[in-house]
Amino acid sequence: MADIQKTASAFAQAHASGDLLVLPTVWDVWSARLAESAGFTGLTVGSHPVGDALGPGDGEAMDFADYMQATRRIVDAVDLPVSVDVESGYGLTPRELVAQVLEAGAVGINVEDTVRRENGRMRERDEHAEYIAEARAAADEAGVELVINGRTDALVHGTALFEDPLAEAVERVRLLVKAGARSVYPVGLPDGESAAAIVAAVSVPVNVTAHPVNGAKSGSLEQLRGIGVRRVTFGPLWQAALAEVSAQQLAAWRQ
Repeated sequence: MADIQKTASAFAQAHASGDLLVLPTVWDVWSARLAESAGFTGLTVGSHPVGDALGPGDGEAMDFADYMQATRRIVDAVDLPVSVDVESGYGLTPRELVAQVLEAGAVGINVEDTVRRENGRMRERDEHAEYIAEARAAADEAGVELVINGRTDALVHGTALFEDPLAEAVERVRLLVKAGARSVYPVGLPDGESAAAIVAAVSVPVNVTAHPVNGAKSGSLEQLRGIGVRRVTFGPLWQAALAEVSAQQLAAWRQ
């Protein structure tokens, strides 16, 4: 446990440093080693690309034990802190979830408020904050400075659920920070102005999804830095970009 404690502490300190962290989203040992060799200082494991790699797909369709086994292989293959996307928790209690994540060696989790296994319902504000708070307590009791990335899909669900989705996202991330999140992830930011509004609402890093070639809807890396964004991940977009290039290469070999 000493090693994971040290790694988690360094990862938490990196999030508190004020620096912008780019944490490529990987799905297997090959992609993790490739990202490490490129010089990145941390990695994220995405449920979407792992689900596609293993076969079941995203949306908590994987067996969680299989997912943690894949995560363990990644953790063991690199000398970097690894955070894992656990969607809404795979039906586990926060304590069960944290215990299995720590057993796999990950030092961060990404937890969302859309519960796919319950017909895609969205957790209420306080319900999601309570889940995060219980995960925070479980990690603290284990002596691990787990970096919880509190995700909200308020902007994804949009006006179908909320009169003002951005205002809803702001309120949700504020609650998540109070609950113990060390970064927040408002998925679906449409532009830099929206990103700036989230950045202004919290003191912790705001996570933005970017395409490794095309950047983010909120702007380029330098524009994101100027806005104050302090965490960038790729979600399934790096895997998708590689798939597109590979499809073009393979097509040249069709008879």
